[in-house]
Amino acid sequence: MHGSRTFSTGFLLIVGFAIVPLQAADWPQWLGPNRDSVWPETGIIEKFPEGGIKPEWRVKIAGGYSGPAVADGRVYVTDFLTDADVIAERSPQGPQGPQIAAAGKERLLCLDAKTGQELWKHEDARTYTISYPAGPRCTPTVSGGKVYTVGAQGDLLCLDAAKGTLLWSKNFGKDYGAKTPLWGFSSHPLVDGQKLICIVGGEGSVAVAFDKDTGKELWKSLSASQQGYSSPIVIEAGGKRQLLIFDSDSLNSLDPETGTPYWSAPNSPDYGLSVMVPRRMGDYLFAGGPPRNKSFLLKLDSEKPAESVVWHGTLETSLAAVNTEPFLDADTIYGVDASKGLFCAVDMMTGKRLWDTSTPTTGEKAFNNGTAFFVKNGDRYFIFSETGELIIAKLTPKAYEEVSRMKLLEPTGLAFGRKVVWSHPAFANQCVFARNDAEIVCYSLKKP
Repeated sequence: MHGSRTFSTGFLLIVGFAIVPLQAADWPQWLGPNRDSVWPETGIIEKFPEGGIKPEWRVKIAGGYSGPAVADGRVYVTDFLTDADVIAERSPQGPQGPQIAAAGKERLLCLDAKTGQELWKHEDARTYTISYPAGPRCTPTVSGGKVYTVGAQGDLLCLDAAKGTLLWSKNFGKDYGAKTPLWGFSSHPLVDGQKLICIVGGEGSVAVAFDKDTGKELWKSLSASQQGYSSPIVIEAGGKRQLLIFDSDSLNSLDPETGTPYWSAPNSPDYGLSVMVPRRMGDYLFAGGPPRNKSFLLKLDSEKPAESVVWHGTLETSLAAVNTEPFLDADTIYGVDASKGLFCAVDMMTGKRLWDTSTPTTGEKAFNNGTAFFVKNGDRYFIFSETGELIIAKLTPKAYEEVSRMKLLEPTGLAFGRKVVWSHPAFANQCVFARNDAEIVCYSLKKP
């Protein structure tokens, strides 16, 4: 959920596992080439040099929570340009925050990946009627010479990736009667074969598959009290490809070719905050939202599309993922718990908390909904803190082991009385690309 980001913004950290047929050096969509939080490049520095690294380039942009995508030598990033101050602070009346109308231009910028030079831009006048209206939430998806974006008010666009020409568009409210979520549309579009699968909303259309080239509806499926903020993901289990849709009422498995339901597991996070995409390790799926007792581990049937519950979290165990997508590694769940903003490790098979720390999220003192985004590179992790620092660390079931850190950006958003940067960076071409509400920067991480 890429403005002032709190657990109630619920728009970040939303991933799938579509494989995009682009070169490994690219970062063409949310969470990388395979949407699995893995940065596959080699030749990356082991630690930051004393005094840090100078940026390759930095370019001014406007507000937004969406991360950049990098493909074919271009960087794609969305923002919201307005004369008004729309970086709203959290409401003192409750966790939902203020719902503010803000007028401006929602933009998709295409930059040269080596220089930051603007190649083209597409912009549309938009009026936001959402909480935290600082900008779009969804990272662009680049595939097959096209780039797909979803705006905060539910505008789905398909553009020519090289020229910026608009090819087709949809508006989820007008076309499907979808109600704009309190914290805006936040689900990253998923390319699966010829299909572009989106979380839309409306009666019978929580999930909709479009022809990725024409925008023609191929199928629609599911109804829910709210469509939620999670994103679609396709897995293979029980001898079938399964499309997982986590709405505000349940985690659902569908046939990705037809939208026909296979199974449904009830789960209703508070405030409708189904945000994270279920994370898989072998035969197991971890999912959930705030509070911790809304998290659960499912076991997938090996013979058919079906599931069973292994455990439900408690208020003392597991973690409630919102702004940050967890990572499953060797039977351990690593992630950030929204309740206190602690980076933690959880035993996958029991839900038992192994350790937690605020060091990579907010520093020495823990704050509500402290945030850090992380990807795995080889045997270590690159963690981007809400403080604007990039951290290299080792994560094990026993401890968090920090190796090195340096500052990339200044925090610009507001959350719970503190300034934060809540946008997931891209890692491509042996570089990191990161943004806040004022600029986007590129730093080389190539080993000397």
